[in-house]
Amino acid sequence: MVALSSLQVVQFRPPQDLSLHKCRPRSFIKCRIAEPTGEPAPIGQKTKYMDGFFEKAFMTLFARKMEKFAAPAKNGSASKEKGWFDYDYESFVDVSKRVMQGRNRKQQQEVVREVLLSMLPPGAPEQFKKLFPPTKWAAEFNAALTVPFFQWLVGPSEVVEVEVNGEKQKSGVHIKKCRYLENSGCVGMCVNMCKIPTQDFFTNEFGLPLTMIPNFEDMSCEMVYGQVPPPFEEDPVVKQPCLADICTMASPNSSFCPKLEA
Repeated sequence: MVALSSLQVVQFRPPQDLSLHKCRPRSFIKCRIAEPTGEPAPIGQKTKYMDGFFEKAFMTLFARKMEKFAAPAKNGSASKEKGWFDYDYESFVDVSKRVMQGRNRKQQQEVVREVLLSMLPPGAPEQFKKLFPPTKWAAEFNAALTVPFFQWLVGPSEVVEVEVNGEKQKSGVHIKKCRYLENSGCVGMCVNMCKIPTQDFFTNEFGLPLTMIPNFEDMSCEMVYGQVPPPFEEDPVVKQPCLADICTMASPNSSFCPKLEA
């Protein structure tokens, strides 16, 4: 489990009611989980999802952007460009894995940064900084937006209260079981293709600090808007070993995931 001792300034308060993860007919944000309980499957089992138009549109958009940087697929399917809505979540994860091939940690993170920037209109980061200066309100607003707009990528989540620099605010997002980590099973993909580039993008491009704290035991994750992330060398994830039981690219004999090396 990733130790949180180096991030003592952030104190999480578990949500009192996790029923948000269940499907509610009147909920504005539809639950896409196909499990009978309406919640992510237990550890060791892969959660079943029902992806609709919104989810598939985002999968396709990101996958097509990332395909430009990806190594060819082994079966040769990458030579023929897929159309809209031909991508599902598994093929999106496959593109992510192929982006990692032949690149070190920093190069992988740079690809994600370029992909994110390519989706924004010119001058968007500067406009974001004007609209959302690093205030409590901006942190809470972006946490609220994360729940619906990141659902396709990470699965169900909800806003929770956190303590940032001694102040309580609802700028935390609790992801109960990250879909990206669950499907990739790879520590390196979680860190290099999601955690670090997302933190850096919000903190450096948008000017709104963000810290992401994955838990590799239960595959949950905490996102804390307003909290400055630690330097990579001081982040507990650098000591995280491979998930040898589920990662197809694991190095079981290594004390930490080799893909976290520079």
